[in-house]
Order: sequence, then structure tokens, then C-alpha cells
Amino acid sequence: MNPADYLQLLTALAPEVIVVCTALLVLAVDLLGLQGKPHSYRMSIAAGITTLGCAAAVVWMFINPTVGNWHGGMLVIDPLNETVKAVLLLLTVLTAILSVDCKFTRHVGEYFALLLLATVGMMLLVSTEELLMIFASLELVSLTLYILVAFNKDSRQSAEAALKYFLFGGMSAAFLLFGFSLLYGLTGTTHVPKMAEKLFTIGADPLLTVALVMVVIGFGFKVAAVPFHLWAPDAYQGAPLPSAVFIASGSKVASFFVFAKVLLLGFSQLAWGDQEKATGGWVPLLSIIAAVSMVLGNLAAIKQTSVRRLLAYSAIAHAGYMLIGFLAPGGDAFGSLLFYVTTYALTTVGAFGVLGVVESQVGGDQLKDFAGLARRAPVLAWCLMVFLLSLAGIPPLAGFFGKFYLFAAALTNGAHNLPFLWLIILGIAMSCVSLYYYLQVLKQVFVVEADEQARPLAVSFLTHAMVVLLAAVTVLLGCMPGWLLDTIHTAIGELGW
Repeated sequence: MNPADYLQLLTALAPEVIVVCTALLVLAVDLLGLQGKPHSYRMSIAAGITTLGCAAAVVWMFINPTVGNWHGGMLVIDPLNETVKAVLLLLTVLTAILSVDCKFTRHVGEYFALLLLATVGMMLLVSTEELLMIFASLELVSLTLYILVAFNKDSRQSAEAALKYFLFGGMSAAFLLFGFSLLYGLTGTTHVPKMAEKLFTIGADPLLTVALVMVVIGFGFKVAAVPFHLWAPDAYQGAPLPSAVFIASGSKVASFFVFAKVLLLGFSQLAWGDQEKATGGWVPLLSIIAAVSMVLGNLAAIKQTSVRRLLAYSAIAHAGYMLIGFLAPGGDAFGSLLFYVTTYALTTVGAFGVLGVVESQVGGDQLKDFAGLARRAPVLAWCLMVFLLSLAGIPPLAGFFGKFYLFAAALTNGAHNLPFLWLIILGIAMSCVSLYYYLQVLKQVFVVEADEQARPLAVSFLTHAMVVLLAAVTVLLGCMPGWLLDTIHTAIGELGW
């Protein structure tokens, strides 16, 4: 490469470079200048630097829009992944803001540096069409998240959750790498579009079915779909609150994006398999996983008394809803999936924000700890109602239109999708089930009286502002979903999907 090509590549990677430099800066500032300062002051400075760095990366992307393909798909920049990266950076900022009031570690610089490095991994993950780069980026994300889950050294739950997360993650990485190696052996390439062309000429093959199943297992762990979900409840409950937030939001967005991209771009010709050669496709496989995820996630959530575990099983159920978006070909279904996962992520961050206040002020995350929240913190209580009803899919909130567009796309794109009408009906039925356990939380908040000695909760201005803003966005995206959905569909349309 000549110097001009290196400069062009560096320009394309500028957002990732900015975030890496921010990680080094926040680490240096904390270690060299803030040791001995009050913990809250250190957290505020680190969160401020993180916010400025992420904002600078977003501003760079939209001031200097770049489109291109480098090193045979190793780095691909287009309007769609630029939009997804902006969402990831926003979720990182929200996680950093939630971290300010948390006191789970004295290693402030290291924590924020790891948070930013995980973000870089996710940004690279959505900006590549190379299997090797996908795997390397996934490992960067996974390794940093394992550490973030274990970051509370004083909590045995944190250590146990991190160990389970690590063991399941290691096995899923092995399955994914095995699947990728089989794909390379069959096609002779690791570039996803070229791999799709080769697979079209090869046709259905039993070894290809094995590779497909391994890839689904690897990504199924990342999105916490049944039966690869066993790590999620413990990780959500044992991890420090900001780490759980980032796993539930940023990791979910990046994982679903790359999972959909690999299947829809690389395996599009093999969606239904070949009956003559007795080889199965990924659509029937994912439909079964989606159905089981919706049923198990929602039914298990009913029995939970820990709100963290309730949100974990809710996330498993939502993974099932999102997998329905894989059943329909075309850009409409993909756009609906991205709208759903984005609004889900923002809503989940808001719900965890309220949960964090209750944990720090009351001392637990049990349902009874939310008793009388409407009297002790009325603004947070009403915001929590918005978040939970949106997760349940109640109109006119963002969660309703997320499910509506996703189910509609799955029904209207292609004759093959009519046999999966039962899956849409199951999704609607399970959404009704989810309303029950969300109302159980709201019953504690608005109906059950708090202890007579309970005092109003002391909520910081920053947390208050963030939770209110997210509640407003949830309502706004419900009233005007086209604002985000049209942006996503325009980006997809420019790719010709």
C-alpha cells in the first residue's frame, strides 16, 4: 500500500482510533492525576472523558461520511454500519453515565478503558465481512465483557457469574471457529459475499449443514437464545450494574447485527435446505430456537423474585422475538430487526437505570424492594412504567411498533413465511404472558405501600435526567417510529438489499 492508501484507511478507521485514544486517555488521567481523589470525582471525570470521546467519534462519522471496502472485506464502511456504530457509541455513553453513581470498584481508569475497548470490538464487528475479523472482534468483545462482569472483587456472585460466562463463552467460541473452518474448507474463502457465491454453486451439502449448526450455536450464545442462554441470568444478577447494562444493550445490538448479516448475506441461498439431499436450512432451525426462547424466557420470568433475573429471562424471550426477523428475506425485515433491537436496548438501559437507584438506596433488587416507589421517587416510578410497558409491547410505545414491524415483515415477505404464522401467533401470545410479570413489578411500585419509615430516594441529577430522557425517547419512537425506521431503511436501500 502506498501512503495515500494508508491515509485513506486511517480516515476510515478514525472513529475506532478516537475511541482507542479515549481509552488510553481515561486510563492515563485516572492513574496519573486522580489517585487519592474522591471516588465520585474520579468516576465523574472518567465518564466525562468517555462521553466526549464517543461524541467525537460520532461527529467524525457524520462530518466525514466514508464508504468503501478495504483488504477484501476486512473493513467495510457504509451508511448502515455507521448508523449501528452511532447507536453503540450512544449506549456506551449511557452506560458510562450509569456508572458514575456506582461504587463497585476503585479501579476507575481500568474499568472505563475496558468499557471503551469493548465498544471498539463491537464497532469493528459491525464493520467487517470477513469471518476471521468477525471472530477476532467477537473475542475482543467477549474478553473485555468477561472482565467487566468480574469487576466487583468484593462480590462472590460477580466472580461466579464471570466464571460461568467465561466457560460458556469459551465453548461457544470453539463451535463458532469450527463452523468457520468448515465454511473455509468448503468454499476456499473467508469473505462472506464470496462465500455466498461459492455456496450457491456447491448447493446443499451435509457438511455444510454441520457448519451452519455450529455457526448458529456460536451466535446463539452471544444473543442468549435457548438453549444457549444458561449464562445470562447469573451474569445479569452477579455483574456490576453497568456491566449488566452493557451486555444487555450494546452486546445485543452488535451480536444480532453480525448474526443477521452472516446468515442473510452468506447463507441466503440455503435458508430452506434441500429435501432431496436431506439437508436442513437455517430458517426451520431458527424458528424452533425462536419459539423455545419465547416460551421458556417468558414462563421462567414469571417465577422470578429478583428483578435482575426477571430482566435476564425477559432478554431471552426478546431474543426469540428478534429471531423472527430472520425468517423473512429482504431489507424490510432486516430494518425492522434493527429498529427492534435498538429500541429494546434503549428501553433496557432505562429500566436498569431505575433498578440501579433502587439497589443503591434500598439495598436489593427483589420485587419487595420496589414497594412504594411511586411515593418515594414518583418520576422514576412513572419512567419505569414506560420502560416495562414498552418491553411488553403496549402501544403507543416503541416496543409495540418494534414487534409490529417485525411480525408484519415476517408475514408479508415471501410465500415461504406463511407456514410460520404459528410463530407470529405464539409471539403475540407470549407478549401477553410477559405483560403479567411486568405488571407484577408495577404492582409493587404503584399499589403496595412502602414501609412507614421509608424516606424519599435521593437520586442524582445525572441519573434523573438520563432516565427521563430515555423514557421520553421511548414514547417519541412509539409516536414517531418512522424517524428511526426510515433512517435505517434508507441506509439499507443504499446497499441495494
